[in-house]
Amino acid sequence: MAAPAPILRMSGIGKQFPGVKALDGVDFRLLPGEVHALMGENGAGKSTLIKVLTGVYDIDAGEIELEGRPVAFSSPLAAQQAGISTVYQEVNLCTNLSVAENIFIGREPRRLGRIQWKAMRRRAEEILARLDLDIDVSAPLSSYSLALQQMVAIARAVDIDAKVLILDEPTSSLDAGEVAQLFTVMRRLKEQGIAILFVSHFLDQIYEISDRMTILRNGTLVGEYLTSELSQVELIGKMIGRELADLEKLEERPPAGEGAPLVQAEELGRTGAIQPFTLTIHEGEVVGLAGLLGSGRTEIARLLFGADHAGTGSLKIDGEQVSLRTPRSAVARKLAFCSENRRAEGLIPDLTVRENLILALQASRGWTRPIPRRKQDELVDKYIAALNIRPANPDQLIKNLSGGNQQKVLLARWLILEPRLLILDEPTRGIDVGAKTEIQRLVAELSDGGMAVLFISAELEEVLRLSHKVGVLRDRKLVAQMDNEGLTTDTLTETIASGARS
Repeated sequence: MAAPAPILRMSGIGKQFPGVKALDGVDFRLLPGEVHALMGENGAGKSTLIKVLTGVYDIDAGEIELEGRPVAFSSPLAAQQAGISTVYQEVNLCTNLSVAENIFIGREPRRLGRIQWKAMRRRAEEILARLDLDIDVSAPLSSYSLALQQMVAIARAVDIDAKVLILDEPTSSLDAGEVAQLFTVMRRLKEQGIAILFVSHFLDQIYEISDRMTILRNGTLVGEYLTSELSQVELIGKMIGRELADLEKLEERPPAGEGAPLVQAEELGRTGAIQPFTLTIHEGEVVGLAGLLGSGRTEIARLLFGADHAGTGSLKIDGEQVSLRTPRSAVARKLAFCSENRRAEGLIPDLTVRENLILALQASRGWTRPIPRRKQDELVDKYIAALNIRPANPDQLIKNLSGGNQQKVLLARWLILEPRLLILDEPTRGIDVGAKTEIQRLVAELSDGGMAVLFISAELEEVLRLSHKVGVLRDRKLVAQMDNEGLTTDTLTETIASGARS
C-alpha cells in the first residue's frame, strides 16, 4: 500500500542570522495521521525550523507546501488560520478564565453581540469529548493540573480546524501518569487524521509515541527514519555527529589524587526537575556529567548551588549537613556556578569587563563595603593575564567581546573568590576552538591544584578528556557513575541510550 501524500512538505529550507547559518537546505515532510519526532541537540535548528514553518521567521531559501499548495505565512496567526497550530512547553492560556473561555477565546459564539455562554460550554464539552476528556468546562483553568491545561490547549488548537499540530516539549513538566494521558490524546488525534510534529528530549517517549523522526545537526538534515528501524544508540550517534564505529577514544585523564570528600549529595532531588540522586565530589576531582539536552544535567548543578530548592534528600559539605537555600549561602561555602546561559544568568552586557569581573566578590562583601580601586586593578590585571582575556582592556564593555572572552570573564569572576567547588555548565558552548582549548586547560590546572570541578558538556569527547569520573543522565535521572578508566564515547553513548551501563 502506497504511503499517503505528505500534508506538509518543506524543501531546501535556508535561514541565516548575522554570522550564523541556522538552517542550510533542510527538507522535512509530515504525513497525515502520524506522530513525527523532530530530533537534534541544542542549536541543531529545531526551533528555527518550527518558527519558519509557523511564520515567526521568513525563509531565505526553499519553499513550504501545505496539502500540495505553496504557502508563505506572514505570522503565526496566518499559519493557524491555514491549519497549523502550535502548543508550546509553557501553556499559553489564561488560567483565570474558564476552560470553555480558553477554548473559544477570541472566537466566542455570539448573538446580537452577546456571548452565548450555554452554547459555548456545550460546544467545549463536545470538543473535549473528542479527546476522551470529561471535565467541568465552567471551572477556572487554574483549578486543573498542568497536564489538563495542556489538553485544553490542544483542544483549542484542534478546534481551529488543525491539519498539523506542533507539540513543542509538551511533557517537560508532566509526571508519568500525565504523560500517558497526553499520549492517549495524541493517539486519538492520529486516528482522526491529524499530523503531529512532536519535539521532546525524552528518548523513551519518542520511541513510545512516534512513527517517524527527522534528525537535524548544526542546521543541516541528517536524515529521516522510521522510528522502529533506528535504535536509540544509532539515534544518539547521529545527533552528536559521529556514527558509533567512528567515535574516537580520547587520551585517558590521569587519576585524581586521594582528596577528601568535599560535597556529598544523598538522594537529593526535586519533583519535576531531577529524580533523587547520590553523588560525591572529592577535592581535586573533576566529575563530568554527560547526557542529552533536558536529561537533568543543569538541574543537578542548580540543586548543588542552591539556585533551586531540593524536595528530597540531604547535602553535606566537608561531612557537615547543610541546607543551601540560596546561591549566596553556596558562595559562603566556597561553591561557584557558571551557568550555561551566560547572557541571561551571567553577563551584564552594559557593564565593563572590570565591573563584570569583580561582581561576585563585591556581592560577597556587601555593597556598603566597595572594593578599593587599587585592589580592583590588581585582581583584574591578574585574571585578564591568567585567562588571556582579549582585548586586555578592563574598561571595555563586555558585550563587545567575543563569546569565548566573555566566558573567560565569567570564569575569572568566580576564580577571584577562590572556590573549592567550581560548577561549569557548558562552559565551552558556542566559542571558538582556541578559547575552548584554553578553558579546558584551565579546568585541568585547577583540578591539579586541588579544586573540585563539576563539568557539564554535551560533547562527550570533552567530558572524557577532562573528567576523573563521569555521571550519565537520562530522562532526568542519574543512571550511572563510572570511573574514567578506559571509558570511550561508545560506552557513554550506549549508556545514555539504554539507561544503564552495558
